[in-house]
Amino acid sequence: MKTRPFGHFLAVSCKVLFLMFALSAGAAETEADAQTEADQNLPPRLPLNDLRVFVQAFDQVSDAYVEEIDDRTLLENAIRGMLSQLDPHSAYLDQKSFDRLQETTTGKYGGLGLEVDMTDGFVRVISPMDDTPAEGAGILPGDIIIKLDDKPLKGQSLAESISVMRGEPGTEIMITVLRDGVPQPIDFDVTREVISVASVRDRMLDTGYGYIRIAQFHTETGPEVGKAIDRMREEGPLLGLVLDLRNNPGGVLQSAVAVADLFIEDGLLVYTSGRLENARQEFRATGQDVTANVPIVVLVNEGSASASEIVAGALQDHDRAVVMGNRTFGKGSVQTILPLNEKKAIKLTTALYFTPSGRSIQAEGISPDIRVDRSQVTRLERSRLRVRESDLHNHLNQSGEEGSSDYNVEDLALTDFQLNEALTLLRGYNILADSNTGSEQN
Repeated sequence: MKTRPFGHFLAVSCKVLFLMFALSAGAAETEADAQTEADQNLPPRLPLNDLRVFVQAFDQVSDAYVEEIDDRTLLENAIRGMLSQLDPHSAYLDQKSFDRLQETTTGKYGGLGLEVDMTDGFVRVISPMDDTPAEGAGILPGDIIIKLDDKPLKGQSLAESISVMRGEPGTEIMITVLRDGVPQPIDFDVTREVISVASVRDRMLDTGYGYIRIAQFHTETGPEVGKAIDRMREEGPLLGLVLDLRNNPGGVLQSAVAVADLFIEDGLLVYTSGRLENARQEFRATGQDVTANVPIVVLVNEGSASASEIVAGALQDHDRAVVMGNRTFGKGSVQTILPLNEKKAIKLTTALYFTPSGRSIQAEGISPDIRVDRSQVTRLERSRLRVRESDLHNHLNQSGEEGSSDYNVEDLALTDFQLNEALTLLRGYNILADSNTGSEQN
């Protein structure tokens, strides 16, 4: 092999360093205190000899790879590889990924309506979103996506896989999944739609018993839940409430705090812990319980993640609600978006969530107080599980006049066994409470 002179090595080093500074323009830490603390917590700096190995590898790949590749692409791939080895949620965001992230935060984009992560090189479904093509097709939490349009995903990054799943509304894609307990892969033909997920929906299950479904935690979720409770109380005394967080992949941390704060009068709601000062935060209740201590059942399952687990964990630790269903997903980490420039950024895990009692959510999830497995229903029955427009408060029919829901509480045992058990528990609690009150009076 031909030996490179030191001058060439120096030139390549300067080129790599220049590209690194160009990519990270604007990302320098501006707060001296935060930087000082970071320096104190950092391991020893990388020796020059180790940096030289990286530069030599960069140089050799640039010169000798079978196909020509430009230096900027090579450096971006190096950054992408560095972040992909940290954890499933840290990632390098190129311009397309950065734009896609911004689309997602607005709650409107063309796609399938799936929340996914990467597991052992495959894309795993955390949960399908409510009333989306993915949910309608029958894709379930825990499904492993192995092919898209008959092309294997093994070796692709999560961002690349998501990019394939998104697209123009009206276009079709075939999704092949592996499902636990099913011996053969399952194919789903799904048509993309504009994904615009409503965060909060509500209805009365029965006289005095309310139901609030949170599909995702958006910026306005807290106020929307508060308004839903106000509507319920206008219809009469509220005897019990079911808070449905099943298949809720999470969302904005502050929204989870706002929802928990609606039901807890005092104390810690959640705290985060990380290496930097600004990654260590405590969030406390502000002294209100808008339901006046009404009994609550929180429904969760394996598709409940992140912000959903924060709410469930806070209510459980404060003995404010009974958590029912299945163990949650276990995403207890905080990701921070750190821009490198106007078009690129890194998404970096910077902290972990902890419940008020100090439990880590990460990889453990929230264990329900009462385990109730999802009932197995047919495809026809599954369609009845979804909350529809006709279920919503003050919905309009096609003529523009107010309509009423054809919802029948007696169908619950057949269509949603977990919800039926939650309602049964609330009814039983109130019967017991009335009985105890009567005994005291006698």
